[in-house]
Amino acid sequence: MFCTGLRYGTLVIETPRCEPGQLADAIISFVASKSGIAESRVRSLIERIIDEAGPRAVDRLHARLGAPADAWGYYEREPLAQRVHHQLAPIVLQEPPVVSGAAHLAALRGRPAIIVANHLSYSDANVIEYLLHQCGHGDVADRLAVIAGPKVYSDLSRRFSSLCFGTIKSPQNESVSSGEAAMSARDVAMAARQTLATAKARLALGDALLIFPEGTRSRSSGMHPFLAGVSRYFEDDDVLIVPVGLTGTEHMFAIGEQTLGSAKISMAIGAPVAVGSIRTAAGADRREFVDSIGCQVAALLPERYRGVYV
Repeated sequence: MFCTGLRYGTLVIETPRCEPGQLADAIISFVASKSGIAESRVRSLIERIIDEAGPRAVDRLHARLGAPADAWGYYEREPLAQRVHHQLAPIVLQEPPVVSGAAHLAALRGRPAIIVANHLSYSDANVIEYLLHQCGHGDVADRLAVIAGPKVYSDLSRRFSSLCFGTIKSPQNESVSSGEAAMSARDVAMAARQTLATAKARLALGDALLIFPEGTRSRSSGMHPFLAGVSRYFEDDDVLIVPVGLTGTEHMFAIGEQTLGSAKISMAIGAPVAVGSIRTAAGADRREFVDSIGCQVAALLPERYRGVYV
């Protein structure tokens, strides 16, 4: 009996303990089903990673995948999941991604920050984490705490991908939620308070929050208005905001598709700006505050991606 397996293209947990070979088989089959890449291309790579990690690391990863994620709090990254994704990325990303503005990240050394990006795909956080490592800023990538909606924790394949970085479970706003992410206004408010408290604590520890303020993926590739409630994450005037513009990730997992597509990806990193400087200009107007940040992200994007921030 296998601890992990494939069911309709999704990873599932079947028994409480996992053997290294079983985990390797599950990951290999999962990657092949999602990407269309032949199993033979990834088998030796995955088996080597699993063998080098050893049984204890495999057990830890399996336990993390099987553990409940009921709390509105912080979930730390899992090194084995991160290593698997990093080794697979050059195979999955058929065209080398382009990163610009990486020099701006030098200002983040030793400082908490909030990275703000447009949202095109379920893969966006993983792409950002991987490209931060690739452009020489693994120190920032390893401090990521991604604000993640409930769907990330209810879908095992997305949860496996989310273990590449720290996550903070957050409720989705009623205006953008659907399915298992839908919650009442009261429940959203209670969960949001816990999420904000966790985010504040992670910033105090020096983390780099990653937020997608649109609250959901764009179906047109153009940016949606940033949710005004996101302004609550920006309490500390000394924290740096780093705008990031993504293009191409919408083709990796297109809306309605369950398999990876070919994508030419770019990530543009803007100059950091202190929260206080934006607050001074926007005053107490939350809409003006988040729209100011939205314009900074849009300025990094080709016109067709800017949406409401043209």
